[in-house]
Amino acid sequence: MLKGPEMANEEITHCTTGVASRAGGRPGLYVIPGQRPAGGSGDTRRIAELEREVRELRRVNETLKRHFAKTLGLDLPLPGAGRDVRGRREGGDGEAASVGMPSYAVGRAGAQPRDTAHVPSAEVEFRVLGPMEATVGGRAVDLGAPKQRAALALLVSQVGRAVSVDVMLEELWDGQPPPSAMTSLHAYVANLRRVLEPDRAPRRPATVLRTRGRGYLLDGRVAEVDARRFGEWATAGWQALDRGDLRRALGAFEAGLALWRGQAYAEVADTAQVAPERVRLEELRLSATEGRCATLIAVGTHEVAVSELAAFTRAHPLREYGCELLGLALYRSGRQADALAVLRAHHQRMAQELGIDPSPALRHLEGEILRQAPELG
Repeated sequence: MLKGPEMANEEITHCTTGVASRAGGRPGLYVIPGQRPAGGSGDTRRIAELEREVRELRRVNETLKRHFAKTLGLDLPLPGAGRDVRGRREGGDGEAASVGMPSYAVGRAGAQPRDTAHVPSAEVEFRVLGPMEATVGGRAVDLGAPKQRAALALLVSQVGRAVSVDVMLEELWDGQPPPSAMTSLHAYVANLRRVLEPDRAPRRPATVLRTRGRGYLLDGRVAEVDARRFGEWATAGWQALDRGDLRRALGAFEAGLALWRGQAYAEVADTAQVAPERVRLEELRLSATEGRCATLIAVGTHEVAVSELAAFTRAHPLREYGCELLGLALYRSGRQADALAVLRAHHQRMAQELGIDPSPALRHLEGEILRQAPELG
């Protein structure tokens, strides 16, 4: 079963004009050919025929799904837990107001295409946007002692990539692993394998937490991670906002931000291996928060946007896009003097703390407010 939006190899780059560019494409369906028996050319031809039949059945199934969705007026879902996105694109709920777009790219590419071969019967999901949690088959599992949880968090942070034993020993014991560290690490891995694959037969190879050379790998094809799903939601939100589909944009931003429960990778946040990923996720969270507030302004809920942006800019005073949005929301709430005060205080802070001038976007917004430009609404 495919999960999440099929956003492989996509990056959304937002510029101040609100135009998005997209590179790459969408993954196609994956065919599971099954085990090939040893045999002659007749067997080979039969297998090839069966594979073609499977591909044709999947194509027909996809066509029927689109047809019935269109006939019944249904929306196939946005990115979410265990869902695939192939729904028809509806028109927006109205043109997006001129709120501007951040000048940085939003996140990495989305989830990698999943190869559904050799998927274990139990679905495994990890929650790392806060204290480490995991579910197997929809049920929460006990991840054990703090050091064992930290070992798992380290592997989840590098999902799909092998982490060497040496790196794990270095990170888990702060550069000073005791003589018993290797034994303890092996025990942690064995315990985690039992928890993550409770139905795995004895001596059968693990499919979730694999051994890879002199290290371990958490297989991203069979495990879902909320951090990856959050990135997909954030990207979907900016895409929808760019095309003026405000309802979808707001829903996507809120769904992504709702996944956060605290500091990402809390158990191993300060380790050298995880710190870059934690910083990336935090930047993406701030970007998604700004995107949600931009959408609130675009749909006319200026007072709500003001309250949220006031708290946001106090916590992150140097983020110029947040300040720009706050100034615009205040102006549209009928608070022109407050809007100018916010922009000028930000100008002063930038000059005093960093010795730089405000961005052209902020200077332009101040000028537009002073002349009460009709374009500002």
